Amino acid sequence: MPAAHVARVRALYRRILLLHRALPPDLKALGDQYVKDEFRRHKAVGADEARRFLQEWEAYAAVLWQQANENSQNATEKACFGAALPEEKLNDFRDEQIGQLQELMQEATKPNRQFSITESRKPKC
Repeated sequence: MPAAHVARVRALYRRILLLHRALPPDLKALGDQYVKDEFRRHKAVGADEARRFLQEWEAYAAVLWQQANENSQNATEKACFGAALPEEKLNDFRDEQIGQLQELMQEATKPNRQFSITESRKPKC
């Protein structure tokens, strides 16, 4: 893997973990673990899958950065994080990815969490 590519992956990984600091504690812990697991899982993938992986995580980081900024400017309102997963994207997932998504949803919707996952098109704030 070229050194520039490795540097880009590391920078993105660090950026995401820094952005997670804006999340509620339970969501931060869940997100940090998920990011660590996903980056480990994708260490040895092919060039095409690595490109798609980076594009998706860069898009995630951009959305999280925007939401963190919006939340910090609206200090009087409840923090809002998340985005709807379009059905067409869900249809592109492999069975393994669907399983991971189900596990993530189960973990995120356990009782006594500070956030909730809904099936609506807009994130619940």
